[in-house]
Amino acid sequence: MDCPHCGKDNKVKAGIVSGKQRYKCKECAYFFTVNKVGKKIDAYFVNKALQLYLEGLTYREIERILGVSHVSVMNWVRKYKINRPYKSDYHPTYKILNASELSQFFSDSSNIKGAGVLVSELGDKFMLIKWERFK
Repeated sequence: MDCPHCGKDNKVKAGIVSGKQRYKCKECAYFFTVNKVGKKIDAYFVNKALQLYLEGLTYREIERILGVSHVSVMNWVRKYKINRPYKSDYHPTYKILNASELSQFFSDSSNIKGAGVLVSELGDKFMLIKWERFK
């Protein structure tokens, strides 16, 4: 097992904590256990959350759509230094549709007049983001 902090394999045993072997990295002096409990979120969700943020959705809206904590989204935005584009007089509305609902949406020409539309894959469904002017 490599050090989770620096990635080196230069470690020594450093006791037992809660029944788990504890190690100390000789390179960076970081203490860690073998069975480190943690949840890693798939890069797909990080990428999708940042895309949605750039499209103008709020942290809580992204949380409801992807099922990822709004705090995690906020931390990713800070980590990758993502800046939203300038403020405009358009606002996004979004819908989650399956393939048949999406084709039905585009069959009605009034749905796509006067606004920009973006379709993004979201697992087995599609997310449709439409920009409309503030009224």
